[in-house]
Amino acid sequence: MICSSTENMAMRAWRPTPFLLASILIHAGALALTLFTPSRWGCALAIVLLNHAVISAAGLWPRSKLLGANLVRLPAAAAERGEVALTFDDGPDPKVTPQVLDILGQYQVRATFFCIGERAAAHPEICRDIMARGHTIENHGQHHRHYAALSGIGGWMREVGDAQKTLEQITGRRPQFFRALAGLRNPFLDPVLQWFGIRLASWTRRGYDTRCGNADFVLARLTRGLGAGDILLLHDGHSARSTNGVPVVIEVLPRLMTELAARNLNPVPLS
Repeated sequence: MICSSTENMAMRAWRPTPFLLASILIHAGALALTLFTPSRWGCALAIVLLNHAVISAAGLWPRSKLLGANLVRLPAAAAERGEVALTFDDGPDPKVTPQVLDILGQYQVRATFFCIGERAAAHPEICRDIMARGHTIENHGQHHRHYAALSGIGGWMREVGDAQKTLEQITGRRPQFFRALAGLRNPFLDPVLQWFGIRLASWTRRGYDTRCGNADFVLARLTRGLGAGDILLLHDGHSARSTNGVPVVIEVLPRLMTELAARNLNPVPLS
């Protein structure tokens, strides 16, 4: 893979978080304990296994910052302005995304779409329409495979890097953020994101609209405790269907727009 000097500089600048640095020291200490006191190998193994359990838990917690920087809320200045971010994952979907765009247009709202690279390549015209309407497109991986969180450096480089290339070729804009599938990741993701010069973004609130087709429940989850600075997660891809067969995001979105206006909250793209 050929990388620009900027990407190389980003990679050289990467530093592990305090937690990951402590994990490295724990492994080194366990190895030293085993080498110099072989009879205590069981204790060393237990320490290492406990550390790996904490690492795994951090990777399963989408809002965790133990494995690297993670945008879970908008900056303080944005919150002071009463801003929130609407983000949509798993698109573009040829049946759902255009409807989402129309609703956003009716309310003159701009949002962020985390697109899957291979879906974007299949529907480039929708991606261009997203951009033409003033929204932004960010990186949700090239393939969106369920085992992505088990990837090593090479796997993350392909998943993130291929999507970066695909989305930039379609839109002419380089994504600035990456969102992992369901927020799941491991310690190898952060250095890869640093390599490409992009940031991990998760969310503050989600409606579980890929699992629940009840618009009332989805809306309640999104708006319970909702406030300025929140990042909301919805899906224009893989949206659950309501009892009448309508994608639940289509039923929820107009009601969510009304609720945001009632709370004097202004939706903005992440960028």
